[in-house]
Amino acid sequence: MTETDTKKGIVEYVKKNISKGYDSETLKWALISQGYSRSIIEKSIEQAHRELAQKVPILKEKPVIKQEVFGENNQPMPVKKPWWKRLFGL
Repeated sequence: MTETDTKKGIVEYVKKNISKGYDSETLKWALISQGYSRSIIEKSIEQAHRELAQKVPILKEKPVIKQEVFGENNQPMPVKKPWWKRLFGL
C-alpha cells in the first residue's frame, strides 16, 4: 500500500469518525497506536478538516441575540440603558 493510498484511507476514517462525534486528538492517538506515522496522520487530519470545512453551509444572516429580564411573577421587566449609552446617545 502506497503512502497516498494510506493517506486517503486515513482521511476517510477521520471524516467518518468526526461526523460520529469523535475529536481529532482521540483519532490521532488511536491511529498512532495502530502503527501509522505521525506525519501522515497529522497531514491526513488537516486534509479531512479542509474537506469537511468545504461542505459546511455559509450562514447568510447573523443570529439575533435577545435579552430579557424577568421579575418575580415571570413578567418581563424594563431595563435601563447603561449610563454610558445614555451619555453618548447610543
